[in-house]
Amino acid sequence: MASAELKKLMNEAISRELKVSIQYMFQHIMIKGKRAKFIGTELRAIAIAEMLHAEKIAERLVYLGEVPTTTPAPVDITGTEQEIIKKDVAEEEFAIALYKKIIKQANDETDSTTRLLFEQILAEEELHHQTFQTLLGE
Repeated sequence: MASAELKKLMNEAISRELKVSIQYMFQHIMIKGKRAKFIGTELRAIAIAEMLHAEKIAERLVYLGEVPTTTPAPVDITGTEQEIIKKDVAEEEFAIALYKKIIKQANDETDSTTRLLFEQILAEEELHHQTFQTLLGE
């Protein structure tokens, strides 16, 4: 079925999804400033979407015979509004690069189900990236 490398990358993706779902949710709670209510609403919605990504990836990993990780990458909820959003832009850029790597690996292994799953998630991550860039005014 799937190679050890593909499973490792998928567990890295889960760790990242868990991280940002926690990070964005707590940023939503802690953010301050004039735009806090609006930005907080966006952060909360994206946090929930990220948790759903973790769930989908975990389901696929279980199907492939792997135990999914439950350990998030280190979470960072500190900073000003601008600092928080810049961190979140970077998180989405990391995800986009990682998911393109997973898509290539899955394609090389002719695992079309995993490839399609990550293509769908990639499209959502690109939307999150765009949302954060818009919030930065870029």
